[in-house]
Amino acid sequence: MSRLPCLLLLAFCLAGPAAAGPWRADAGNVTGWQLMTPAERVEHQRRLRSFTRYADCRAYLDAHHAEMAARARAAGVVLQPRAQSACEQLRARGRLE
Repeated sequence: MSRLPCLLLLAFCLAGPAAAGPWRADAGNVTGWQLMTPAERVEHQRRLRSFTRYADCRAYLDAHHAEMAARARAAGVVLQPRAQSACEQLRARGRLE
């Protein structure tokens, strides 16, 4: 067996969270995930990754949350608040100024 796969796996494990890849949207970190179409989910993730300023990210996310709240009311769904916003997560990763 080649040592290369083992070395690659070891390097990945030791790299830490900064090298773990880009932020990913999922049901655990997006308000209203269950109310969005697959295309909307992809676009939401793309938009969030495009921001460089926290204020711009926050403005978009506030509008997104308002839209999801309206959809939830119409569908009779109760949205669970998130512990940390996507903008906070991106700022913690050094992606937003």
